[in-house]
Amino acid sequence: MFTDLDHEFMAIALEQAKLARWISQPNPRVGCVIVSNGKIIGKGFTQIPGQAHAEIEALRDAQLGGKDVTGSTVYVTLEPCCHSGRTPPCTTALIKAKVSRVIIAAPDPNPLVAGQGVKLLEEAGIEVKSGLLARESVAINPGFFKRMLSGMPWVRLKIASSIDGITALPNGQSQWITGPIARQDGHLWRAQAGAILTGAGTVKEDNPQLTVRNVDSPHQPLRVIVDSHLETPLQSHILTNGRTLIVCARPEEKHLQSIKKSLTSMGVELLQLPNPQGKVDLSALLKHLATSYEINEIHVEAGFKLNGSLIREDLVDELLIYQAPTLLGTGAGISNLGPLHSLGDRFDWQLVEHTSLGEDLRLRFLRKI
Repeated sequence: MFTDLDHEFMAIALEQAKLARWISQPNPRVGCVIVSNGKIIGKGFTQIPGQAHAEIEALRDAQLGGKDVTGSTVYVTLEPCCHSGRTPPCTTALIKAKVSRVIIAAPDPNPLVAGQGVKLLEEAGIEVKSGLLARESVAINPGFFKRMLSGMPWVRLKIASSIDGITALPNGQSQWITGPIARQDGHLWRAQAGAILTGAGTVKEDNPQLTVRNVDSPHQPLRVIVDSHLETPLQSHILTNGRTLIVCARPEEKHLQSIKKSLTSMGVELLQLPNPQGKVDLSALLKHLATSYEINEIHVEAGFKLNGSLIREDLVDELLIYQAPTLLGTGAGISNLGPLHSLGDRFDWQLVEHTSLGEDLRLRFLRKI
């Protein structure tokens, strides 16, 4: 169905899509390549929200190069949109450009598109083929696909540990277990998330900023603190230099009203989402972030208690582990899952990547279904 050249051009479109990792949220990361007579005459990727989608960028690129796209073949990593949102429909632009063929990697799961883009192109007499390197396209957009199909975001748990799985010493010290190359890489992963999630314990212990630094990104992710009893110190770094949301459960009413006024004056948002146990309802929180904030991916940097709660509630999709070549002995582990009564109760994960970063090792695991 697809030729070797089709695979080659779609692979280039996928590389274009990866360039949108740090700018497109909440839109999907899409790449596009326009080919005429076996040569690329235009290429592009999704810009920041409100600016051009990948197809428009590729058409502009061809125009700037003085190329005629009439009768050309368009390779795009996601079905072209057919509705007016922040920008006009890409299907309309492709039809007006008089391209002859569109090859799509994956269908768009957005209910506003979901096959309608293909239908409009075909009704205009454009040949459409789908399914070329679809898995790779979905892998670039795990959060967008999950949010559109389930109403939940993709949750990535980031951990820095020793070989023996220690994330902090008994006295709470954890900076720094890994080296500077691994820490810089962590900022790249922060940058592609829509929100960074942590717990009040981490804020009190480490006083982190949880901002993206030394990365060319047009946005800072929303910072979310799970703080059941509203214990986050008002002088914390995380409450400044960016948007922050504190999510609590059922704090004492007098304390709630007192701190609410202070947080509002600082521009910090406050949300109550209690579960029956008087803790924050983590599942409801994730759904709220997906629906109310259009968050595709959540990057978790928290302590072993919140890590354990997220894993136990089956809310984590991916583990991003930076492992330093050192042994630390006693201390806090990755999560407080135990004790398990049998090996059959264990939580299994699939290793999908291992990469050396200086002296450290980055491991990526996906949840086994």
